[in-house]
Amino acid sequence: MRPQDVVILIKVLLEEDRNWTQVSLARELFMSQSEISESLSRSRYARLLYDRGRKVARQSFMDLLEYGIPFIFPQHPGNIVRGIPTGHSASPLKEEILSEEHYVWPYAKGYVRGQGVLPLYHSVPQAVELDKQLYEMLALIDALRVGKVREKNLALELLKKRILL
Repeated sequence: MRPQDVVILIKVLLEEDRNWTQVSLARELFMSQSEISESLSRSRYARLLYDRGRKVARQSFMDLLEYGIPFIFPQHPGNIVRGIPTGHSASPLKEEILSEEHYVWPYAKGYVRGQGVLPLYHSVPQAVELDKQLYEMLALIDALRVGKVREKNLALELLKKRILL
C-alpha cells in the first residue's frame, strides 16, 4: 500500500453510487490515470476492493484506518506554514475541539497559518477544494495520523458513521 491508495479508496467510497471511471478519478484527484490504475490493483490485491474494483470493503478499510494508518503513514506537525486546515483544525472536528494550535496541509493558496502536516498525497490540497466530503474524510484521517487520544477517538467515531453506515 502507498499513501495515495487511502486517498483513492476514500474517493471510490464517496463515488460508489456514481458511475465513475479511472479517468474521472484521476482528473478529480489531480493524479495520473496510471497512478489510479496501479492503486486500484494494489487495493484489490489487499482485498480492500471487490466487485471488480468498484466497491470498497468497508469493514476492512475501517480496520486499516483504525489500526494501521497511525503506524504505516505517521506524521508529526512541522514548521508554521500557510495552508488548508486538517485534523482537529478542520470540520467536523473543529466544532468539537477547541484549540489554539492549527494543523494545515502546506498549500500556497491556503488561508490559515499553522503547523504543517504533509498530506497523504501532494495533490490533496487541490482535490479537496473541489470535494467537501473528501476534505472532511481526509481531515479525519489526519486526526488519526497526528492527533492526541481524544482527537483520535472522535475522528474514529465520525469515520465509522461515514464508512460503515
